[in-house]
This record gives sequence, structure tokens and C-alpha cells, in this order.
Amino acid sequence: MSNNPAPLHPAGLKTTHSKDLRPHLFNTTEFLENHPLFHGLAPEPLARIAKSAQIFEAPQDSVLFKAGDSCCGFHIIVYGQIKLSVQNAKGGEKVIELLGPGQSFGEAVMFLETPYRVVAEAIADSKLLHIDRAAVFAELDRDPLLARRIISSLSMRLHHLGSELKSQALQSGTQRVVGYLLSLVDDADNAGVQVVLPARKNIIASRLNLTQEHFSRILHGLAGVGVIGIQGQKITIPDLAALHKHTG
Repeated sequence: MSNNPAPLHPAGLKTTHSKDLRPHLFNTTEFLENHPLFHGLAPEPLARIAKSAQIFEAPQDSVLFKAGDSCCGFHIIVYGQIKLSVQNAKGGEKVIELLGPGQSFGEAVMFLETPYRVVAEAIADSKLLHIDRAAVFAELDRDPLLARRIISSLSMRLHHLGSELKSQALQSGTQRVVGYLLSLVDDADNAGVQVVLPARKNIIASRLNLTQEHFSRILHGLAGVGVIGIQGQKITIPDLAALHKHTG
């Protein structure tokens, strides 16, 4: 876990309000307008939400919040990567989600009006928007369409988590690792591609419900039969079709 246990919760952060940012550096309204949750929202409510937003930077290994901290809104990642995890009393960790640019988190807890149940940590230098709960609730009262979009987003995440739980219960470790590697590939062409693991191997292993040692053995086993090449965090896939055969 991080060496910096102090949460970077927005209530205690030195943040920069969107109106103080130079437009060519970051435009909060434009960012929200192009985000799936707010795309198509009328200019007036969009401006009100943007006005309430706080933007802050989270250096790598910093903690945004811990389980038990109060929730006063939700976050959207501008850039970087955030790890959501749960911990036991002995310091053991289970990674729940790895989130990247454009993804949001904290909506469910915001609606429940309960404290956070997970730890959120930046595993890369990140920039985030914090959207105030009061501003969201006020717009929900005015525009049911926004409510439908947020419900849709939460439903998709629930479906995704359900699929991953099914995968962990029914698939072998090798199938899970291969599926994860394939999920990193942008181009569907079968020509050789290279992907970069977006987090440390111990974090990815926890995400896949594997030990780090098991994860490494699987990677080296796949390399041994020639379907991947390994160079640090870079994974070369010479033939996607050949790798696909290991998902069955």
C-alpha cells in the first residue's frame, strides 16, 4: 500500500476551481460535455455542474480516500489510473477495479449517502474531477434524462463486475490472463501487436484473483510456447489468433 496514508479527499484538498484554469490547459465544461454521462445535456445544467466541479492532481501512490471516509460526490478520471481495493486487518489487499481516463467512480456510494467502502489510490500520476453531490442531485430533480444515464452507467459496471466474478469462478488462471491480455489490444487485426501492462504485476494479479507468483508463471508459460513475448511491462503478441486458442 502507499507510503502516504493521508487521503486526498476533496474536502481537504487544495483544489483549483475550474474558472481559475486557463482554457487552453483544461476546460471543465468541454470535458463534461464530451463525457457519456453528460453528453447532450443542455448548456445551462452542464454549466451548473461544471461550476461545482473541483479539479485536482493525485501523484502516483497517493490515496484519494479510504474505507470509512465520507462521500460528497463522485470522481471522473481526466488522465492517469486509479486502483480501487479492499483491505483486511492484516494489510492484505484485493484489487476490485483498475480505472483509466474517462471512467468514473463513487456514484453508487454517493447515492447511498454512506461512507466509502473501498480504498482509492493513484497508481500513476493522475488528474481527476470531483463532481459535487448537491449539484448532481439538483440536476437530477430537474432532468430525469441525467438519472437514466447514471443508472445506465452503474448498470453497465455491475454487469461488467458480474462477468468478471463469473470468469474468476469458472475460468482457469491461464484463461483469465489471456482474456486480460486480449482486452488490452485495441486493433482486432491478427497481425503482431504489443501491449503495455498498465499496472504493476502484483496489482494485475490481484485484479485477476491470482497470486503474483501464479500470474508470473502463467506469463512465462505462454512465452514458453511462443504465443507472447515478455520484456518488462511490455507484452508482444505475434499472433492474436494463436493467443485466442488459449481462452478455450
